[in-house]
Amino acid sequence: MMLYAIVGEDAPESLERRLSARPAHLARLQSLVDDGRMILAGPFPAIDSPDPGPAGFSGSLIVAEFASIAEAQTWADADPFVAAGVYARVTVRPFKKVLPK
Repeated sequence: MMLYAIVGEDAPESLERRLSARPAHLARLQSLVDDGRMILAGPFPAIDSPDPGPAGFSGSLIVAEFASIAEAQTWADADPFVAAGVYARVTVRPFKKVLPK
């Protein structure tokens, strides 16, 4: 098993779609938490604020453990945010955690 960083970049004007698909998206993330494979996950606010309101978000970062980059990519491709058109682009990259130990 190895860590992978999954970066989703939001499509323009996707806040309503994001909010609508969020419960299903969070449920999938929770399954990684329940399996002990989640390191961190969260959105990128579009402005310098923890609650960006109508400005929305510019994307998301997920760092989690998968057996291979192919498995991580398959998981990312099946995200409800992809199906809902929230993400315009998703990138999956191997990640090596150094700190904290």
